[in-house]
Amino acid sequence: MITSNDIPLASKPLDRAAHHRTDRVWLDEAFQRPDVLVFLMRNGMPLMEGPASPPFQVGSRREARPRPLVWLGNEAAQYAQGALRLFLGKDRNGTPIFALRVPENFTLEGSLLECVGEFEDMRAAIASLSPLEANLVSTARSISEWHRTHGYCANCGSPSEPVDAGWKRVCPACESEHFPRTDPVAIMLPIRGDACLLGRSAGWPDGFWSCLAGFVEPGETLEQAACREIAEEAGVTCLPENAEYLFCQPWPFPSSLMVGIHVPAETTDITIDPKEIEAARWFSRDEVRRMMAGEHDTAFCPPATAIAHHVMKAWVDQD
Repeated sequence: MITSNDIPLASKPLDRAAHHRTDRVWLDEAFQRPDVLVFLMRNGMPLMEGPASPPFQVGSRREARPRPLVWLGNEAAQYAQGALRLFLGKDRNGTPIFALRVPENFTLEGSLLECVGEFEDMRAAIASLSPLEANLVSTARSISEWHRTHGYCANCGSPSEPVDAGWKRVCPACESEHFPRTDPVAIMLPIRGDACLLGRSAGWPDGFWSCLAGFVEPGETLEQAACREIAEEAGVTCLPENAEYLFCQPWPFPSSLMVGIHVPAETTDITIDPKEIEAARWFSRDEVRRMMAGEHDTAFCPPATAIAHHVMKAWVDQD
């Protein structure tokens, strides 16, 4: 049975070693170790070896080519002056791992890294990296984007400062503490007999279908959010008490936790909200099986890097 540990971008063999985040002496020494591992992030994109991939498109059937991160040692600091240092943890050998969030105007031109690689679109990157690298980059992107958009204190409006190896910001003016946010999102598959409900958004390629999804609102459970979103987007009624939790996936766009859910549908008539989705329809189990195998004549589904793929697969495999 698949669990959250098997889902792409989930935490792989990594000790986050959070107790080191407040120890500036240890962090400085760890960064100077000869075995330290460091990679660069710019505008939420990791520096990867080789030429950049073509622009990512939702629903693309293009096969990603394996491309590793550009791993640097402690010399990374001289390439990326002014970068925010993020401590991500230690690998199974105890090697410290850092990401450097370089300024938006950082350029590879004229540096020793100019011919090494390119900063890669994150959605393309996650399909090309190893499982551990994908988790590290995913974590670094979420934290980096949080720093980019939360530079001021939400309490008094003064500029805040990063501390704790990038895992917290503090306000010098009012001493408020701010922590990276994670937004829970229900991603669900309504089921009725031997059929499931899928939807599509405007702008997606022809034939691309996926699970319905939506953010959890204050005061809601995940199950309640799932059923509310299904009703709002497709007009289909489901009951929260019948929902089944499957697994979850960190999704750094910018900082979501996608929670997979199966839920039996009480009704089948579809009435979409065009402000939410472009279309919704029921698919048979055989159709979904052929979609996932790339054998359906007119429809295809998300790749294995997305939790929606696994939510659908879990239902197909129940047969």
